[in-house]
Amino acid sequence: MFKKLKKENMGSSNLGWLESRFHFSFAEYRNPKNVNFGSLRVLNDDIVHPNSGFDFHPHSNMEIISYIVNGEITHEDSMGNKETLYRGEVQYLSAGDGIYHSEFNNNDNDILRLLQIWIKPPQTNLPKLYGSHRYKFEERDNKLLNIVSSQKSNSPIKIYQDANIYVSELSENTTITHPIDKDRQIYFVQIEGKSLLNNSINLDFGDACEITDEEYLTINSIEKSHILFIDLPSI
Repeated sequence: MFKKLKKENMGSSNLGWLESRFHFSFAEYRNPKNVNFGSLRVLNDDIVHPNSGFDFHPHSNMEIISYIVNGEITHEDSMGNKETLYRGEVQYLSAGDGIYHSEFNNNDNDILRLLQIWIKPPQTNLPKLYGSHRYKFEERDNKLLNIVSSQKSNSPIKIYQDANIYVSELSENTTITHPIDKDRQIYFVQIEGKSLLNNSINLDFGDACEITDEEYLTINSIEKSHILFIDLPSI
C-alpha cells in the first residue's frame, strides 16, 4: 500500500533564518494523527540561511542523522567533535543519556538545505555515538547507496535501531528496484526532481510516501531526481 504525502499538506515554519517542512509533528506543528512512522519520529526538511543556525541545545535518547542536500553544515558538540560537511555527506549521533550540539551554516552567501532525521533507539541510555561519512557522488549515481544501517549491517554509519537509509541521484528515465522484506515498511522522500513509484504513484520534489505491505519498490525518475528512503520494521 502506498500513501502519498504531498508537501503542501505538511507542517511548515518560517523563522526568517530557518525555513522548515515538517513530515511529522514537531515544534509548532502538532498533529496527533501524524507523530511517527514506526521508529521514525522526525523528518524535517530544513533550509538554513547564511551565517545562522542552531545554537547549543540538548538531546537525549534519540538517534539523529543529518543528510546534507546543498551547502555546508558545521557541527560542534559537548563530546569535543567539530567538523564541516557538504552535499551528500552525513553526520549522525546517538544521544544516549544526553548530549549538547550546535549546527551552523557559516557560509556568507549560500543557503544550507538538509534533512534532519530522528529515529528512536531500541532502548534508553545506550552509550553515546558520534560520527560522519563523506560519501562520494559516484556511490549514489544511478544506484542505491546504503548510508545508514543497524550495528549488524554493513553501512559505514551504524546506529542502534534496526533501520536502513538509502539515497540515490538518478538521471532522467532511470529505473532502480529495491526488494522489501516481509514485516518491513518504507518512508520515501523525493528530495529533488520527480519520480514514479511502482508505476502508480507520482511524486514531485518535497513529497513523501509511506509504503507498507509491499514486496518491492521500483523507482523511475521522470526527470533528474534525488531520493532518500528509510527501511524500518513494520508497525
